[in-house]
Amino acid sequence: MSKIVRFHATGGPEVLTLDDIEVREPGQGEIRIRTRALGVNRADEVFRNNHLVELPSGIGWEASGEVDAIGPDVEGFTVGDAVSMIPYFTLTPINYPIHGELAIAPATAVVKHPDTLSWEQAAALWGAYLTAYGALIETADLKAGDTVLIPAASSSVGLAAIQIARSMGARPVALTRTSAKRQRLLDEGAEAVIVTDEEDVVTRVNELTDGHGARVIFDPVGGPALAGLIGAAAPGAMVIVYGALSSEATTVPVWGLIFKTLTIRGYKVHELTTDVKRRKAAVDWVLDGLARKTLRPVIDTVFPLEDIVGAHRHLESGSQVGKIVVTVPR
Repeated sequence: MSKIVRFHATGGPEVLTLDDIEVREPGQGEIRIRTRALGVNRADEVFRNNHLVELPSGIGWEASGEVDAIGPDVEGFTVGDAVSMIPYFTLTPINYPIHGELAIAPATAVVKHPDTLSWEQAAALWGAYLTAYGALIETADLKAGDTVLIPAASSSVGLAAIQIARSMGARPVALTRTSAKRQRLLDEGAEAVIVTDEEDVVTRVNELTDGHGARVIFDPVGGPALAGLIGAAAPGAMVIVYGALSSEATTVPVWGLIFKTLTIRGYKVHELTTDVKRRKAAVDWVLDGLARKTLRPVIDTVFPLEDIVGAHRHLESGSQVGKIVVTVPR
């Protein structure tokens, strides 16, 4: 029997439980992992509140650990390998919930990570860096000298985007609601920080770019603020929307869109991770960045598995800078 994170009703963090479950043997093309650390994501919060989910349900899509058992037709892995899971499968419906002491995952979602990473760093890696890579490098074709606006910059994806932009010689401009995180974002590599509750985004971006605007906008928020981001965009810019943190309606200034000939692109990481060639290119790119030390997972807080509720409460507080990780006892 293994402790598995589940919920029997949708709602806030308090609905999460640790249930004793017998985890099956891996089937064809699957691997069973004895987890050592779990990465907590905003997607987990969304899924936990999804009233369409079949209950009770497991949760989670990111973890690191050791290969415990290997199913038929799986090559390239042996029992005991240190591995981590990439966000290969969607959460709705969730076919492979992986938050718990044991997890089953398709082999296509499992990668070996460098032994220079701790379990916690490995659990904090793939969701953030593959999301930022797919949007900035593969989709926007980020180049040296480009200015990229990064709302919600203190998130794990936002910090990954700052590092990736820096590694390309681009100019990452971090957006944050209050000044509490300004210095930390500068310390993490942002060229400039715009405090949106205190500063006008368009004015500040024009000051930073000599009036040219930002060539790439990487937005997980949407809502009314998107209009300001479009106002700060350079002619021909690409606006990539990868989340909907705002609960308010998203409005788009049509004339700004037309006159600036902008591209607004919805993005989800699964379009990359479910494509064999694109996934390999992305994983190799991130591994190279780790080796060159231009990429480094940033961890905010580590919780024990027994306090999975506390980890989710911290996620909902919005106070974190970097990834929230849960450790699993051996």
